[in-house]
Amino acid sequence: MSERVFNVLFLCTGNSARSILAEAILNHLGRGQFRAYSAGSHPAGKVNPFAIELLSKQGLAVSDLRSKSWDEFAVPGAPHLDFVFTVCDNAAGEVCPIWPGQPMTAHWGIEDPAAVEGSDENKRRAFTKVFGEMGRRISLFINLPFTKLEGMALKRKLDEIGQLSEKEASA
Repeated sequence: MSERVFNVLFLCTGNSARSILAEAILNHLGRGQFRAYSAGSHPAGKVNPFAIELLSKQGLAVSDLRSKSWDEFAVPGAPHLDFVFTVCDNAAGEVCPIWPGQPMTAHWGIEDPAAVEGSDENKRRAFTKVFGEMGRRISLFINLPFTKLEGMALKRKLDEIGQLSEKEASA
């Protein structure tokens, strides 16, 4: 990997669960190589408390996490983005802003743990499952041979990570 730090934006509709988990995981696992951000097309305005609870239990930083609009990343002075990943099917189908610098994009759809109903234990299980799936995808991503992959070859690899079945992502 080069000395360059890659900026990655994870997008979802509400920016309260999946994209927040992805931001925290990548900032933890990719420290020094990647800087992760997250945003939503229609931000919830607050991070889901089950996401904060799980990330805290895993020892990941939560103090800087907040639900925010993707518009923050499409204005002058915003971080230059190298990669933009949608992590929910709703955000993938929406018309996204024009990202400065034309970052590489991929869709990594994962079920929404915030949509799970029932007991708090059911909700915690859903968040834990998504945390594991996202962690595996991010691990595959950060271990790609970036210096050897360029253009379409890299795009194919990013799309492959997003197409992992639930079973493969859990392996």
